[in-house]
Amino acid sequence: MARFGKPKHPPVSWSELPHKDQLLLLILARFSEPLTMSSIRSYMYYQLKSFDQTQSDAAISSQAGYMTSIFMFAQFLTAFWWGRAADSEYLGRKRVLLIGLIGTGISAIGFGFSTSFWMAMGFRMIGGMLNGNVGVMRTVKVRIVSTFMLGRILIRDRYQSRAFMLMPMTGNIGQIIGPIIGGFLADPVSNYPGLFGKNSFFGGDNGVQWMIHYPYALPNLLSACFLIGSGLIVLLALKETHPVLKERPDWGIELRKLIMKKVFKRQEQDMKYMPVPTDESAFNPFTPEVELQETPVSSPTRIAPRPPVIRKKTPQKLPFRRIFTRNVVLTLLSRGLLAMHVGTFNNLWYIFLSTPRDPESNSGSSGFRFNGGLGLPPNRIGIVLSIIGGLGIAMQLIIYPSTSQRFGTMICYRASLVFFPVAYFLAPFLVLLPSSSLPPLPASGFIIWTGILSVLFIWIFAKTFAMPSAVILVNNCCPHPSVLSTIHGISQSVASGMRMLGPVMGGWGFALALQIRLVIFPFWTIMVLSALAVVFSLALTEGDGHEVKLEGEEEEFEEAEKDAAEANDVEVATDEASKRDGLGLKDVHTP
Repeated sequence: MARFGKPKHPPVSWSELPHKDQLLLLILARFSEPLTMSSIRSYMYYQLKSFDQTQSDAAISSQAGYMTSIFMFAQFLTAFWWGRAADSEYLGRKRVLLIGLIGTGISAIGFGFSTSFWMAMGFRMIGGMLNGNVGVMRTVKVRIVSTFMLGRILIRDRYQSRAFMLMPMTGNIGQIIGPIIGGFLADPVSNYPGLFGKNSFFGGDNGVQWMIHYPYALPNLLSACFLIGSGLIVLLALKETHPVLKERPDWGIELRKLIMKKVFKRQEQDMKYMPVPTDESAFNPFTPEVELQETPVSSPTRIAPRPPVIRKKTPQKLPFRRIFTRNVVLTLLSRGLLAMHVGTFNNLWYIFLSTPRDPESNSGSSGFRFNGGLGLPPNRIGIVLSIIGGLGIAMQLIIYPSTSQRFGTMICYRASLVFFPVAYFLAPFLVLLPSSSLPPLPASGFIIWTGILSVLFIWIFAKTFAMPSAVILVNNCCPHPSVLSTIHGISQSVASGMRMLGPVMGGWGFALALQIRLVIFPFWTIMVLSALAVVFSLALTEGDGHEVKLEGEEEEFEEAEKDAAEANDVEVATDEASKRDGLGLKDVHTP
């Protein structure tokens, strides 16, 4: 069924997104996973090496795969249940977010002070088990910026390309900050002996002892401070979006008001308000509440159409057995394939960059049989990771919104998948590019960095379009709005499960490739997998967020569809008239 009320507006600007203060809090909270993960990746190879200096490069490659996968495995086991907890009135979305932020922060501290491989694995697993943030934050974001019609979740097309870009864009910001934290703060005694070593400014005669014994604790402590600080801000400022819990007192927000009053001598003044039905409540029988809006003090310059009358109705919830429609299953499988090859490449890429160079490959190997990596140190890997984040943000801000608005989500998704196999095909050949330094020194020079940036550009271009489009497709395949958090929780579980399997297989494959001197093996394996994902995407259809109609919803759905079409036509005509007259539209309704 086509989506009703489809807007005919041009793309909106970032400044036109609603509730920007709450969206900003979500952006801050979203840093948890990308910040910590990208920080760890920049020095993971060297931290694993520090646990046992006798380990071979192949063994460390396998351990790196296990280290990445254990976090995803824990998320795979728990993300669905965090989604169900977020949909429950006993816990809610805000509390789940707080648990995720604080849990990730605690696990980061433990990981930094780990002294063995298994101890580090344990803390990474704890972090994954407590972090169900991604799926829950997508639900909160939908509730903030969406229009609800008959319980059907419909992010307006004019907001959709930008609203769903916030999460991936925040991930790229985390990929800029995280590698800087990890790459430049890892092993501070060795990297900055004048500050932390023996006879140094901070270390005195013997050096900073805890940094000597725990060389990778400093970047994790800084990550933990940021995560726990973000949790505190969420506690004090983020509003609960659960339909039931948002009507109850929020002690975190009350505490903020008390602090503002007692410490800063400021009191939040209540304005004069009148109850006005919002877009959400106007169309949604599942949310009979109204929102208080400030009473206008000036006369309107233009009269907006009155929204439909609120239909109060007892909320209905879709039974769990009816969640897995054909479209839901296909969309989740496609999401899993994407997560698998993207997660595998993420892990392979950083191992490949860290692995020492092979003199024989550099001296001129023939055909496809060559070996080794680029041998980059943590600070240079941090630079590479920051480049990934910077390029991603630039593309997300400039290219994606307008392109998605013009061609649609499905076309952008399918087209972007074609570029992944190209990047995976080219990546291992970086070993053969001429370098200004000889092995075992790290690869360097203009040609090397041009090759690295070229591969990254292709991969990031594909990821920029694929990831937000995949999230939109998951959101729109939801069979009923009453199970939205559950659908996003299942999606996160599927993605985490695939990102768990991918790095394990990738780490094992790279270790095998080093032994048989065929480094193209793991990269070309995921190239084949990504090509299959392109073919599989042809079976997908974009849903409308309300595929399943419960008893009594069908007639109301048809009536609301007519109301929405009429309101949309009036809104478009009003906007065109406003442009001609140069006047803005005030939110005032006809009596």
